Amino acid sequence: MTPQTPADELDLRILDALQRDIPLVSRPWESIAARLDIPEAVLLERMERLSREGIVRGISPIIESRPMGITAATLVALPVPEEHIREVADIISRYPEVSHNFQRNHRYSLWFTLSAKDEKTLHEVLQEILERTGFSREDVLDLPTVKKIKIDVRFPLAGVRNGGLNGSA
Repeated sequence: MTPQTPADELDLRILDALQRDIPLVSRPWESIAARLDIPEAVLLERMERLSREGIVRGISPIIESRPMGITAATLVALPVPEEHIREVADIISRYPEVSHNFQRNHRYSLWFTLSAKDEKTLHEVLQEILERTGFSREDVLDLPTVKKIKIDVRFPLAGVRNGGLNGSA
């Protein structure tokens, strides 16, 4: 979906603020609006438009998986023929244990991340996915997580408009 209204500098500042944190207070939007030095009504109207235009898909917490009992994860790659990508991706995406599913221009054309409460469950879910998609263990790259190295994924947006981050080329 292409936005009907181009994002301006205030939109980008709002998006930056939403990526930082949403305070756990009774009026989080009021707090964010104050930080941006704009009225809360302006923030809410902008957020509604950004959502309606598909720029903001949702606002949700970032959950640390280990304390929630999810201790096993892997990155899986399958050599899916181009004409079956959508079909196979749709099957894989139905699994709640799958958090990402993406296509690559590579022999292993479909990659996905899979997480489960333990190694046994992880292998059971992967085996079921392979059976449902017609692949065998020999077909796949299965790259289990050895050590989780968390990064803070944010996309700096304010100041990007003039040829790069902070106006640089």
